[in-house]
Order: sequence, then C-alpha cells, then structure tokens
Amino acid sequence: MQQTHFNLDSKKGFYPYLSAQFLSALADNALLFAAIALLAEMNAPTWHQPLLLQFFVLAYIVLAPFVGAFADSRPKGQVMFMSNGIKLFGCLAMFFGMEPLYAYGIVGVGAATYSPAKYGILTELLPREYLVAANGWVEGLTVAAIILGAIVGGLLAKFDVQMAILIIAVLYLLAAVFNRYIPTLPINHKIKSKNPWFLFKDFYFSFTKLANDRLGQLSLAVTTLFWGAGATLRLVIIAWAAYALNFQLDKATQLSAVVAFGVAIGSVIAARYISMKNSVKVLPLGVLMGAFVCSMVFVSSWEYAALLLLFIGIFSGMLIVPLNALLQHRGHILIGSGHSIAAQNFSENLGILILSGAYTLMVKNDLPINGIVFIFGLFVLMSMVIATIYYSQDNKY
Repeated sequence: MQQTHFNLDSKKGFYPYLSAQFLSALADNALLFAAIALLAEMNAPTWHQPLLLQFFVLAYIVLAPFVGAFADSRPKGQVMFMSNGIKLFGCLAMFFGMEPLYAYGIVGVGAATYSPAKYGILTELLPREYLVAANGWVEGLTVAAIILGAIVGGLLAKFDVQMAILIIAVLYLLAAVFNRYIPTLPINHKIKSKNPWFLFKDFYFSFTKLANDRLGQLSLAVTTLFWGAGATLRLVIIAWAAYALNFQLDKATQLSAVVAFGVAIGSVIAARYISMKNSVKVLPLGVLMGAFVCSMVFVSSWEYAALLLLFIGIFSGMLIVPLNALLQHRGHILIGSGHSIAAQNFSENLGILILSGAYTLMVKNDLPINGIVFIFGLFVLMSMVIATIYYSQDNKY
C-alpha cells in the first residue's frame, strides 16, 4: 500500500519537477548571454564578460559545505522554490540597474542552493528502478536548456537587452510556480549538527577522502577540467567568432549551442557503447578534444567552425558520461551520494573559477584571441596526456 502511494506521488510530482528544472536552467543560461550583451551596451571592459562566470560560481565554492545540509533539512521542493526566488531577485536586480556582475552573483547563490535539492529529490520522488530513466530526462532537458538558453539569450538581447532580462525573469517565475506543484515529502535525513564548523569539517573530510582515492581522484580531476574548460569555452567562442568569423553575439551563441548539441550526441554514444569499467580508456578523447580546440586558430569559415565545435562537443560527451558515472560510483562507496555531489560541485566550480579567471587575465592583458584559443586548447591537451599516462593502468572498481 505504501509503494502505491509512493508511485502516485512520483507521478504527480515528477513532471512539475522536470518543468521547473528545465525553465530554471533555461533562464540561467539565457541570462548569462543577456548579461554579456548588457555589459557591451554599458561599454564595460571586455574582461568583465568572463567575470560574470566567476561571480556566478563563487557561491558554489563558498557555500559548498552548507547547501547540502540546508537541502536535507527541509522538503526539497520548498528549497527549489526558495532558490528560484533568489534567482528571480537577482534577475530583477539586474533589470532595475544593479551592476550585472553583482546581480548575476545573486543568481549564483540561488543556483548553488538549488543544485543539491535538484539531484537529491529524485530519490524521494521515484522508486529506485525509475532513477536511471529519470536522470536521463533531467540531463537531456538540461542540455536542451543550455542549447536553447544560448540561442534565446543571444536573440532576445539583440533586439532589446532590458526586455530580454524581463522575459527571463518570467521564466524564473514560471519555474517557481511549477515548484509549488511538487508534493511536500517527508524529510528523510536528519542533520547531525547545524554548527557551521562541524559542517565545514565534515565536508573537508569527505572531499579529501574522495580526492585521495585513485579512481575518485581521476574522475574528479577530469570532470573538473571538463566543466572548467566547457564553461570557459562558451565565452572564448563568442570572442573568437567575432574575430575569426565577424559574428555578432546572436550568431556566436548559436556556435556555442553547437558544442552543447555535440555533448548531447556524445553522451548518447557513451551511454550506449561505453561501460563504466572502460571509463579510463576514454581519456585519449580528451587529448583529441584539446587538439581540436588548438586547430580553431586555422578556421575562417562558419561551416568548418560548426563542424569542429560539433566534434569537440561529441568528444566531451563521450568523455564525461563514463567518468561522471565512475565518480558517482566511487563517491557513493566512499562517502555517500550526498557528500559526493557536494564534493563534485565544489571541485567543478573551482575549475570554472580558475580557468575563467585565467581567461579574464589574458583578455585584460590584451592577448590576441587566437593566442588565447591555442593556449586554452594546449592546456586541455597536455592535461589529458598526463592523465592518460598516469592513470592508464587503473581498472579496479
């Protein structure tokens, strides 16, 4: 009888959850490109554009020890609702004139609190046998949100930046409305302590335990590189497309969407043909990915650019899916899934902060964009060569 009730709740709550997740992710991605357009309209220095990413991810890093405990301390649908409220506040603050960097940073606070609730609620909404399919829907819609967000944000900002930001605010509002239709489920986890120092020590212990495990170390390092490189590449593409292809923001965002589409294709290939036990064998794809990024400096037509970026995305998807599965597997065994998500979020967003920070410094010091692209690609290539050699003998799971 209990199982029947559980299934009814899952059926009633899963589709509002998917809708809320898609709209919130769509708004996050669209707002990034609208904020870039707003900075350009304000004649802000070019190096302010990558700073947007750094202000956004800073909350993920600072709040990492605490957001998991916060999400577990109350119904996760309510946490998602409150988080969307914070995002909406940041978006409206940008609309009413707050410095875009600070406003997007507020949105980052909402995203940081949203993330553990977004992943943690699935195990509460759905029986175990539905989790793989549910994660497939979530990841598929997230990729769709990244693709559409880049296109929608760029196109809307081309006509009227302020109107674009207002429309994005409506998306956050709709996401919050869907959150209210997620059933209020019982809290399954008791927090050992709400003391911030205890939470920090607990997080530090979990992170170091995962990082000191050889396979955990591998998967954490490569996924961190992937997310740091992927997030920074979105900004690099905009500057490179303007220089090499004479593209405006709206067309450059479409090239960024091509990479996301490639990631989706690569993810499907990986899910179908690459098992977790072969995850170490996909490391050479990262070397190819870096080499393809380096070769962007020789491209001068949009057709070749789109093809090249599509393959960069495909290689990325084929690389990240098995290594993400390996990280989840090792994390679950060593420290539990909740702590594993917190450690992964911290590490990946630290990667974004460092690589986007390096890009900011290069732009601020007026390095030519082709030089930045080549350095960026070479860094990925060499990092993956080292990882491939160092971890090539690891196959115990």
